[in-house]
Order: sequence, then structure tokens, then C-alpha cells
Amino acid sequence: MRKLLYLFLITTTVSCNLLNPSIMFKTGADYKYATIKDTVVPEYRLAPNDRFTFLISTNEGYKLIDFATMINSTSNNAGTAASNLQEFSIDRDGYAKLPILENVLMKGKTIPEAEKLLEEKYANFYKDPFIKVRVVNKRVIVFTGEGGIGITITLLNDNTTVVEALAFAGGIKSTGKAFRIKLIRGGLTNPQIFLIDLSTVESMKSGDIVLQANDIIYVEPVRNTSQGVLAQITPVVSIITALLLVYTIVKPK
Repeated sequence: MRKLLYLFLITTTVSCNLLNPSIMFKTGADYKYATIKDTVVPEYRLAPNDRFTFLISTNEGYKLIDFATMINSTSNNAGTAASNLQEFSIDRDGYAKLPILENVLMKGKTIPEAEKLLEEKYANFYKDPFIKVRVVNKRVIVFTGEGGIGITITLLNDNTTVVEALAFAGGIKSTGKAFRIKLIRGGLTNPQIFLIDLSTVESMKSGDIVLQANDIIYVEPVRNTSQGVLAQITPVVSIITALLLVYTIVKPK
């Protein structure tokens, strides 16, 4: 019987150390967060699996070339072109298969560099080509502080801020901490983590950070101690109860 009590105490202690196991991206009390600097955001560089569209005009933008209509043999007006923009993908080797040009190395190019490269290549076929490229799968992941639920948001412009992304995701939930928002940037092996406080008007400036593609915004949830203890201990209590029942039945008289 004493051994059973020891087992119960040990298991309960371990369970208490595993409260709220769904909380992600934990940092220690002495963790040194990255410093938020008022610097220009590095330009996005195209990468494998990126998808993009582009519009091409000739005569320095006077006449629009509609690749959609070239392929489908429909009309050739600007309205149709804008509504039928074709998406192109960059393969794992960094190449994109484009109309007329076939395979073009796009990996590592910024948007202006990609536009200049395509203008140079299409200059062999059109007079004074003018090209605008738009990446359509630049996105960030937002966890709003509700039980680990996350949402992926496509960045529709190059100046989307943390506050705007949270708004797109439905705002901070009642279970989230507005004063502990983590912005995780860079590769998962060596990320930069910024700590953002949006709980007061004075601290709102920290939420004006311009997001980069593949950023992760994590609103730390409130730790539910009572519910966590109950969830962790209930299975243990059931096991102990079953053991006690067996012990009662088979104990020597």
C-alpha cells in the first residue's frame, strides 16, 4: 500500500511539471530576445516553390501583352489580361518555365532584379518591354492564442505589419496574452525571436514591425493551471484507483 502511495506522489509531481503541454515556442526566463531596429526590411528574394504572376507591356508600357489570350486564343484587351493572370512556379532547382523564354533562373532574385532580368530577355521579342512581377504566395503564420490554433495569411502588400496580420487573423483571443507576442523570423534552426507588447497604447509601436515572408506570429496563451492539473492528474487517479481495487480484492487476509 505504501508503494502505491509513493507511485501516486511521484506521478502527480511529474504531471504538474507537464501543465499546458500545448504551449509552443517556449523561452526561458533569461532568454535574450532580438532587438527591434528601425531599419529597412531586406527585400524578399524568390525561392523554390514560390509562385508568381507578371504583366508585360511593350513600347514602355503602351501596349499590354496578354499571355493568357495568347494561350487561349481569346481577346487581347487589358481588362482580360488583368483578370486572367497566369501563375508560374519556381521549381526546386530555382527555374521557372515562362512563355517564349522557357526555363529562366529566378531563385535568389529580388522583385526588381527579376523584373529587370525578364525585361532584358523579352527585349529580344518585344520593343522596350516593361514588366511587373508579383509573388502570390508570400505568407505568414499567426497563432492567436487560442489552443494552438493557427492561420496562414497571404501578404497582399509589402508593408503588412504585425498589427495588421493579427487583425486579418481575427485579433488576439480572450485566452491570449497581448503583452507576450513572439515574432519568429528566419530559419527554424537559428531563428530571431522578437518579444512584442500590445497591451498598452505606449507599447503599440512595437507592433508596427513590417513582416517578412515566412514570419511566425505567436500570441502566448494564458496558462490554465486548474484545467491543466485536472487533465494531467485524471488518468493517474484512474490508474491508482484501479490498482487499489485490485489490491483490495487480492490482498492476503
